[in-house]
Amino acid sequence: MKYLSLTLLLCSFIFHSCRDTVVKGSRVESLPYYDEATFTPKWLNTDDLILDTLHSIPSFTLINQDGDTITESTFENKIYVTDFFFTICPGICPKMTANMGIIQDEFLSDSEVLLLSHSVTPNRDSVPVLKEYALSKGIQSNKWHLATGDQGEIYELGRKAYFIEEDLGMEKDMDEFLHTENFVLIDKNKHIRGIYNGLNKSSIKQLIADIKLLKAKG
Repeated sequence: MKYLSLTLLLCSFIFHSCRDTVVKGSRVESLPYYDEATFTPKWLNTDDLILDTLHSIPSFTLINQDGDTITESTFENKIYVTDFFFTICPGICPKMTANMGIIQDEFLSDSEVLLLSHSVTPNRDSVPVLKEYALSKGIQSNKWHLATGDQGEIYELGRKAYFIEEDLGMEKDMDEFLHTENFVLIDKNKHIRGIYNGLNKSSIKQLIADIKLLKAKG
């Protein structure tokens, strides 16, 4: 009887642990913060004073596919996912767009979650070009912003704000092409909370789970 009770207790523990894992969905109970290009995680409490000085996404001014000006205020109190692409990219961009579309569909009716894709060829990707691309890919304007604007600002955001490239320690001229498959997760306070391979379906699933975790943590 004693061994039977221990067995039942162990089974109950395993069941509840597995159930909790499914509900939480993410790898961890809270997400780390990132504030530099090595993406070394910092595990901080939400009331930690260091958050006041932690790296955050700076102000910006861009134009979306509808010709509307978008700024950091557009994403105020929003969780958002960002990437960098160009409309005639024959390689990684189509798959990145398709995978970003999976995220769009998952949070389509959720006003707390937005998507932001920056064109790395803004001189070519004008508002009409972006609009045509959005229509062809099923991109919803109120959910997913395709951004054009000043190339210098876009490249500065990619390299210095989002740390989007993986060439650590390599200084790049502003004219050097910016091209990466990475998606970056930004929380409501403009802090970086994760980086993901935008070509990998498992990474996209994890990104979706991490967004839900951020929402659950408020």
